[in-house]
Amino acid sequence: MHEASLMKNLMRRLDEIASAENAKRITGVSVWLGALSHMSASHFSEHFEESSAGTIAEGAKLEVTVSDDPKDPNAQEILVRSVTVDT
Repeated sequence: MHEASLMKNLMRRLDEIASAENAKRITGVSVWLGALSHMSASHFSEHFEESSAGTIAEGAKLEVTVSDDPKDPNAQEILVRSVTVDT
């Protein structure tokens, strides 16, 4: 259930970004996974694909960077680094 909540929050954030940019579509998303986020890149990608289906971000190219630093202040976080949109 943890992943569902994370993805719901991510989709909401992507909608906000798209709205602010008057975007027709999100074509790319870059995220950073903290070392303690309990998500691998492949696991995150699977959930992203499922969660983005039927949304403005469906089919977006996903770039995932995984940190290996458990002492990073954001080690438990999943951060959006960039979003590419079509306007």
